[in-house]
Amino acid sequence: MKVRSESEMLELGRCLALDLALPAVFELVGDVGTGKTTFTRGLAAGLGVTEPITSPSFTISKRYYFTSADGQPSELVHYDFYRLPDPGIMSDELAETLSRPNTVVVVEWGEDVADLLPDRRIRLNLTLTDDGSREVVITPVHRESRP
Repeated sequence: MKVRSESEMLELGRCLALDLALPAVFELVGDVGTGKTTFTRGLAAGLGVTEPITSPSFTISKRYYFTSADGQPSELVHYDFYRLPDPGIMSDELAETLSRPNTVVVVEWGEDVADLLPDRRIRLNLTLTDDGSREVVITPVHRESRP
């Protein structure tokens, strides 16, 4: 799908949050400036997060709290592994976070932790096009078993 503006990227995130079953994992793949954090801001808004969402590029992860549709205390955890050549101890934190039932996890630049991501997740490939819009390909990943 073609996303032509920041507001459209925010709306995409809000729409994907509407009927999201928890736990949920989003793997965001794309170069710098393709809209990964903007998508996450929209997702957070759709979940009911009221705090401002900022890129965790320097902190590696950020946590935001919301109440799920069924009234449960829940959290959105946003990871960005761009500046981490080796995820090291962050792999342990990610694995622990992924084990929590009322959590939405968003992983940017997750190639080095792909083996930790669950077999069922939503992958968004974001590409900047020549006209400045973004091409977004949403792929549900449903591997039944790991090789």
